[in-house]
Amino acid sequence: MQSALAKTKYVRISPRKARLAAALIRGKSVEVASTQLMFSKLRGGALLKKTLDAAVANAETQLNVQRRDLVVKEVRVDAGPTLKRAKPKNKGGSHPIMKRTSHFTIVVASE
Repeated sequence: MQSALAKTKYVRISPRKARLAAALIRGKSVEVASTQLMFSKLRGGALLKKTLDAAVANAETQLNVQRRDLVVKEVRVDAGPTLKRAKPKNKGGSHPIMKRTSHFTIVVASE
């Protein structure tokens, strides 16, 4: 069972929101997963689709396998660094704003 990998790092979406889209495609065939992400209204779906397409392209070029023979073996959404900002609040105080980032990892394998 041969596998190919694609990573996307420092994506500006919170990992919690991106994991909702990742759960849609885990363990499915690549064609079904791609369709699922394309018609998903989740913002993470469009971002994960780019990574899925990169993993499929890696598999086609490196392993010489057809797109229809591939299955999504692993989808991981890990937390990246958090951009820390501040927002002014009452009485001269400030409130922290955490702008979270994610790292996507998708592994596709031939059946």
